[in-house]
Amino acid sequence: MKVAVVYASTTGNTEAMANAINDALKASGAEVIFGTADSADKAAVTACDVILLGSPAMGDEVLEDSVEEFYTAIETSLNGKKVGIFGSYDWGDGQWLRDWKDRLTNAGAVMAAEPLMVHLTPEDADIEQCINWATSAAK
Repeated sequence: MKVAVVYASTTGNTEAMANAINDALKASGAEVIFGTADSADKAAVTACDVILLGSPAMGDEVLEDSVEEFYTAIETSLNGKKVGIFGSYDWGDGQWLRDWKDRLTNAGAVMAAEPLMVHLTPEDADIEQCINWATSAAK
């Protein structure tokens, strides 16, 4: 199974989630394309069996700019693709992930797992949740 993990992080919290997800996928034997949204290869990502995208909540609960740009560039290629989304937040209640899930559904993507969000810095229990989420999403 080939899985892409593409993310952005402004404080390191979403990066910690992405690293845990990457490690779990590699431990499960998946072939992983891993990187940040500002440098990810769009064609390589959309060729994967599963695409996992991560973004912190920004401003009024919106995607980080580079993730928004990357996602917009691949959105029309997601019909029928298994996609999961994750991210960290400081305020709000997760509206940015609910909105993103709606966009994915409207693009025809198949949700690989329910969106995963972590408040602030991932603690041990949150990292464990990231590991379990990654394993489930990549099935």
